[in-house]
Amino acid sequence: QLELVESGGGLVQPGGSLRLSCEASGHSFSRYVVAWFRQPPGKDREFVAALSWNGGSTSYAGSVKGRFTISRNNAKNTVYLQMNSLKPEDTAVYYCAADYGRIYSNFQRPDYDYLGQGTQVTVSS
Repeated sequence: QLELVESGGGLVQPGGSLRLSCEASGHSFSRYVVAWFRQPPGKDREFVAALSWNGGSTSYAGSVKGRFTISRNNAKNTVYLQMNSLKPEDTAVYYCAADYGRIYSNFQRPDYDYLGQGTQVTVSS
């Protein structure tokens, strides 16, 4: 069983930056695809970004491409989401997710095996 714990959320002004972290425990997740999803207030959860186990393939939602970067450190069992040029519409609870063996064409599907508890990001002046 894999447990995922997010951190790094908070309140930031429009145009600012935040870096979210997600630490995995239970066993190594070096062979897992990892992803970030978010759920804005009153809306459904949506895909943000995903990264293959070796870092060779990435996928981003159109709304964050060029502003957000997903990365991982397998030695630390941690995945990151660097968020720059934040906008009020980025306000949401952010969740990290992991899945073993997921193929690239399914990176954006929401049915990952493991999901964290989420961290709140609020972008407001």
